[in-house]
Amino acid sequence: LAIDEELMGPLGFSIDQLMELAGLSVACAIQKQYPPCRVAIVVGPGNNGGDGLVAARHLTHFGFQVALIRPKPPTRQLYQNLELQCSELEIPLLEALPDPEAAGYELLVDAIFGFSFRGAVRAPFDTILAQLRATRVPIVSVDIPSGWEVDGAPPEDGIQPQMLISLTAPKLCARHFQGVHYVGGRFISPKFAARRQLTLPPYPGAEQCVRIA
Repeated sequence: LAIDEELMGPLGFSIDQLMELAGLSVACAIQKQYPPCRVAIVVGPGNNGGDGLVAARHLTHFGFQVALIRPKPPTRQLYQNLELQCSELEIPLLEALPDPEAAGYELLVDAIFGFSFRGAVRAPFDTILAQLRATRVPIVSVDIPSGWEVDGAPPEDGIQPQMLISLTAPKLCARHFQGVHYVGGRFISPKFAARRQLTLPPYPGAEQCVRIA
């Protein structure tokens, strides 16, 4: 949270910029790891969900068949704009996650809760997380797996994604993650990283993400 506050304060970034870069890096990481397929992106009401909306647009341009699962309608103009952009690309928008196997989804993207999540998961997201725990369809989580505490160990009944895309830098909970791990969100300077004591992988060329595990 402090990193975002500094980026959007003295360093002059807007939330729109950070969300666009983060969502692009999510889409690029998925494109590197999976061939074009049928993917459902489950978006929450906060910034993590905004990253998922941006990723949906880019993945569609990359040739994926994307569906958006958005249980709660957005109230902020930024999110309404992102949904409008997805609508222009004719990305289906659903309010509930159907049975993933029956719907023919080959990949699920968890963009529900980010690093600011605390406390118990409330409806309707408790039902969706139960579906994600039960499914055999591979899951990609954005920044942290939804329902995990950002600084702690995952809950015993937490979702277990096959792939994690950490944004800016891995969070402490990522130490407990055992799957494919990328870092994306290429928007901080070496000076900023040094000041915050962040150890980041080098990004080759124009890459927007880097696999670290």
